[in-house]
Amino acid sequence: MKLLIANNISAGPGDGAIYDFIRMVMRDGDEVCLRSTDGTTDIANLVYDARDYDALVVAGGDGSVSRAAYALANSGVPILPFPSGTANLLANNLYIPYEPHALANLLRDMRTLDFDLGEMEVDGKRFGFGVMAGAGFDAKIMSDAAPTKKFLGPIAYFTAAAANVKPQLAHLHLDVDGELIDREGVGVLIVNFSKIQFEVTVTHENEPCDGQFGVVILKAHSAFGLVPAFIAGLLDRDGGFPSRTDSLEILRGSHVAVWADPPLEVQFDGETPGFQTPFRARIIPGAARLIVPEEALNEFSGN
Repeated sequence: MKLLIANNISAGPGDGAIYDFIRMVMRDGDEVCLRSTDGTTDIANLVYDARDYDALVVAGGDGSVSRAAYALANSGVPILPFPSGTANLLANNLYIPYEPHALANLLRDMRTLDFDLGEMEVDGKRFGFGVMAGAGFDAKIMSDAAPTKKFLGPIAYFTAAAANVKPQLAHLHLDVDGELIDREGVGVLIVNFSKIQFEVTVTHENEPCDGQFGVVILKAHSAFGLVPAFIAGLLDRDGGFPSRTDSLEILRGSHVAVWADPPLEVQFDGETPGFQTPFRARIIPGAARLIVPEEALNEFSGN
């Protein structure tokens, strides 16, 4: 096997699990190429020749994986998301294990499935995302959590949320596949994979292979107003699928444009580059070939 590894050494706790993985996955005659970035070098620049390898392993958080997958969109290169970031939402949605030996076995099994990618266009630039993007309250949380997530881990996001109980209220104007929508709210989420921390699903369905986004308008006027929707997401695990309450409005579409007055900060897969609305997002169907365990294959192959 000829294996390329793109390693974000600044992601997550920096426990060095990727090096244990290399020791466990290698067999006689195998070749591995390890390239690293601390965030200075765009991870997309590390995977320019990934088509020459049997598989690509991306060790980092959601942003690292989505940047690499976007750079290789529709290439057919099998990508293993190696969870070494803070939240690792993509890995959690895909039931990908964290233990290096289990990840080595997963790579050797080489079960793959093609998943949709999102593309955000903002301020004349384009970025790929795999899990979700958005503007407003969620972006503010991501931005405020950035300085402490290296030390606090996922708790950094809750600390940031607690410090933003009265997020910026804005007039939101959306174009969802040609349908124009005006609302008041604190943000918009563009969802590909719907599961976040604590197994909470933002939308009822988790359909990252259907060629559409879930478009979620956060209509609550405060963080406390979103609590009922959070509880409803928890109850989804029991199969009851309760209403998300009036605090969320959920639409579906493949092309979305968002304007806000006042402008709101944007994020994509937890990255906040400092841009504000307006933005556009489009789905790229089946663009990312990911290596997944059998549980993910069973859940998503029917999408």
